[in-house]
Amino acid sequence: MLGELFAHFHRGRYRILHLTWFAFFLSFVVWFNFAPFKGIIQADFGLTEAQIRTLLICNVALTVPARVIIGMLLDKYGPRITYSLLLIYAALPCIGFALAQNFSQLVIARLALSIVGAGFVIGIRMVAEWFPPKEIGTAEGIYGGWGNFGSAAAAFSLPTLAILLSLGATDAAGAPILSWRLVIAATGIIAACYGCIYYFNVQDHPPGKVYQRPKRTSGIEVTSRRDFWFLMAMNVPLVGILAVLAWRLSKVGFLNPTTLLITWAALLGLYLFQAYGCWETNKDLMLGRKHYSPEDRYRFSQVAILELTYIVNFGSELAVVSMLPAFFQETFGLSVVAAGWIASSYAFMNLMSRPGGGIISDKMGSRKNTMAILTAGMGIGYLCMSTVTSNWLVPVAVVLTMCCSFFVQAGEGSTFAIVPLVKRRITGQIAGNVGAYGNVGAVAYLTIFSLLPGWLGGGTAPSAAVLAQANAIFFQVLGVTAMMVAFLCWFVLREPKGSFAELHEGEDDLALTQATPLSGERSAQF
Repeated sequence: MLGELFAHFHRGRYRILHLTWFAFFLSFVVWFNFAPFKGIIQADFGLTEAQIRTLLICNVALTVPARVIIGMLLDKYGPRITYSLLLIYAALPCIGFALAQNFSQLVIARLALSIVGAGFVIGIRMVAEWFPPKEIGTAEGIYGGWGNFGSAAAAFSLPTLAILLSLGATDAAGAPILSWRLVIAATGIIAACYGCIYYFNVQDHPPGKVYQRPKRTSGIEVTSRRDFWFLMAMNVPLVGILAVLAWRLSKVGFLNPTTLLITWAALLGLYLFQAYGCWETNKDLMLGRKHYSPEDRYRFSQVAILELTYIVNFGSELAVVSMLPAFFQETFGLSVVAAGWIASSYAFMNLMSRPGGGIISDKMGSRKNTMAILTAGMGIGYLCMSTVTSNWLVPVAVVLTMCCSFFVQAGEGSTFAIVPLVKRRITGQIAGNVGAYGNVGAVAYLTIFSLLPGWLGGGTAPSAAVLAQANAIFFQVLGVTAMMVAFLCWFVLREPKGSFAELHEGEDDLALTQATPLSGERSAQF
């Protein structure tokens, strides 16, 4: 498949894959366009460190409900129109952030921008429609890894673009002025233009195939009464983490006590509304009017474990990317630029690590065992990183960081090598929930990270020793939670049916014979 990926990049399913990973790439450039300008924005607005860390949390906050909602829309309307509209929408909050004049406006724009992070979910289903189960790991890994590289690309390219747009202007000290407002607005406009291009150049599925849709999209369809209550329990963290975010916003003065209580009440209402949607979807099952045949059933516990794997891999990646530059700067006394370049190696690994996880999942012969091994490797990597001190050689610390990054991102690729195989007609909703849990992890980890210095320092300004201790405990938290999830993967996760089949669930030979060969490819390859 890898050879054909480049040889036939302009035809058939490979063309769809390239167009889709680039859509994801642009959505991540937009989503992470704040981080490269964090310092200058802090200086321009006179923000405190607590306010900056709050903006980082806001950047991933609404991605949680957005991924769930996008998953529902995706299953109903298809990936083509859903992805196109999301990319077009990206221009609005980007322009809003670029025009912001105070902290409150920054928070609102960043919350609106966090919705763009839901774009990842859409391509999962698009790629799954065009590639057979036996190649799904590789295809989804390439989509996720190359698209996810947009965060690193933003860090590399946006500051340079800001200098170019400043047209050589300098401040009083002679340093180049960074036109961050123009750059952030430009990323949104570019994404919107590509959204139009995407709409006119892709199709939801190959010729001869049928896009399977659930009868209802107001909630995830389950196939047993026990799984319904399991679903209700697993929906609690999706709303609970937003309550944590609201509490954090109250600590920096964005929400007063009354507004905080109103927000919490609204979140409770959101959970009840979501629960009602799930009840409407599964009402016939719960009232005994509907029964599923054995071949049509699936275990929701499998979805729950995948949600937990995405907490510890993608959730930890988002958190670590946010703190790694400061970690290297504080630990080794590096300059801001040097620390930033070294830390970028973590995100740079996405280019090969996430596809590598998908390829390993395709080739190993057991997607379950692949998931367990990669998650355990990630846990060991984080525990090793907790021992990094100023006594280490910088190159050794960088190598350890890149090794840990490989297991993290390969684990992400392995997760979404399984997601499209759980239950095909609700792939969008499953992908949405699993993806949302990644952001649950990110908000939870970032909240712990932001609170640790205060806890350890007794509420006073943290010393260098306290910050080092906080960083070590933070990596230990990441490592221990990863090892716990690895245990679940090994002993509870089940191998999906048809993991390495030629056909997806619900397809038959007739669908293949109706499919049109794509530029010399066999019909069986879609």
